[in-house]
Amino acid sequence: MQILAVDDEKIALEGLVSSIEKAVPDGEVAGFRRGDLAVEYASKTPIDVAFLDIEMRGENGLELAKKLKDLYPNINIIFTTGYGEYAGEAFRMHASGYVMKPATPEKIQKELEELRHPVKNATGNRVSCKTFGNFEVFVDGKPVDFQYNKSRELLAFLVDRNGALSSIQEIITNLWDDDEPDSHISYLKNVRKDMISTLERMGCQDVVVRQHGRIGILPDLIDCDYFSFLKNDDKVKANYMGEYMNQYSWAEYTNGALEDMMSKR
Repeated sequence: MQILAVDDEKIALEGLVSSIEKAVPDGEVAGFRRGDLAVEYASKTPIDVAFLDIEMRGENGLELAKKLKDLYPNINIIFTTGYGEYAGEAFRMHASGYVMKPATPEKIQKELEELRHPVKNATGNRVSCKTFGNFEVFVDGKPVDFQYNKSRELLAFLVDRNGALSSIQEIITNLWDDDEPDSHISYLKNVRKDMISTLERMGCQDVVVRQHGRIGILPDLIDCDYFSFLKNDDKVKANYMGEYMNQYSWAEYTNGALEDMMSKR
């Protein structure tokens, strides 16, 4: 769960962040004392829940909430304040909750249990991949848009490798099936950069690992039907219809292996 906390008072912000971390130990909390910095961060990192102080110098929490809702219409806004007169206006904005200060872990936990908009993958991974049929990749349930089609294919190949690191030569041999592999090295560097920078912009760069000139992914950080199949998830196996990453010829070998596994059930 991606959580934003905003309060212009240093001590109040520290207390709010601490309480959120105690209430959601597996969440990721980003705290800011300025609304413009919070919006800048949110524009690059999808936010599930935002705890906003209403009474702040300059831009108040109500104005900040409108900007965040422009970015994410289904974001859960929870206002924190020491004044009760703002409750009516807060709920007219369809806020998810309203916490009177001090914002204790107990108060925060109660509000998180009654969110207006369910948080997708709250207990899972932000990145998910679909491999049965055509390959698709999502972050927080939204399709990822790469600059190059080969960037998506590179990620697909790394997913197919299931965590094994791949060299430049291995990648080129599979992604470009011709007799001049050296001619693609420069293009591959651009493709690799695009794949990594796109994931970085979405705050998901940790799914990629690089060591000694090789690159791979961390399967535990990606929800994927292929990975679940390999773990003998019967529900996922039932969704496999003999098709795996159809748009990539190099995936035929893995598809054959999956069909063989199904035949031995």
